[in-house]
Amino acid sequence: MLNAAEQEYFLGIAEAAVAVHSAPDFFLWTQGQLQALLPHALLIGLLLDGSGSPLRCEAVHASVLPASTLALLCDADTGVVPRLARLVGPALAPLQWQRDGGGSAALMAFDAPLAASGFSNMLLYGSGSTGGSASVFALFDIPPDQLERTARCLVLLLPQLHLALGRLAAPAARQWTPGSAARALSGREQQILALLREGKKNAEIGASLGISALTVKNHLQRIYPVLGARNRTEAVARCQSLRLLARA
Repeated sequence: MLNAAEQEYFLGIAEAAVAVHSAPDFFLWTQGQLQALLPHALLIGLLLDGSGSPLRCEAVHASVLPASTLALLCDADTGVVPRLARLVGPALAPLQWQRDGGGSAALMAFDAPLAASGFSNMLLYGSGSTGGSASVFALFDIPPDQLERTARCLVLLLPQLHLALGRLAAPAARQWTPGSAARALSGREQQILALLREGKKNAEIGASLGISALTVKNHLQRIYPVLGARNRTEAVARCQSLRLLARA
């Protein structure tokens, strides 16, 4: 089913999925090699408990979307994806919707709200119950000439998507407490935090270290959960209390 290049992408995606433990991790994972096999503008992952009630809804998109669009698709009570998850249940193959009226018959009743979202197409696929939980994933704005291929790859990648989303909903195995960090910071992470303490912005930090501002941002998104910080100020404060910056 997969050619040699696609098999390499698949292995890379599966290997990287093991490191997904937070929403920033999930974002970076879905915007990386996953896009090679599942190209999309918006991914909505819905985790359900044994009774079908939503535990978590994760909407991942690289561009800015209106809050009204996200509410239309994701609201726990009225959102299109949660409603579809309750109505359709597990399917043998991904269900398709297309703005021009093509696609799966089961989705035709949702044509109007899906069209109102502004997207041109959607693939919807779910795991069914897996020991007390289930997941449903919806991909929007797939290149039209890649719809069938993306549907096949979605079937293959559903286990990785389900497990990654499940880890986001699970309580953290270890929370930050005074005097400890979840893991040791790498040398590059310490360099970034040291420059952050000086009040430098991402672009300035990147210029000092020879990396892009986006790479700096990605590092910070990984650093915050390690320190139990919510923002730049808290990260510096926690490092100072742990005396981590002294070694930078």
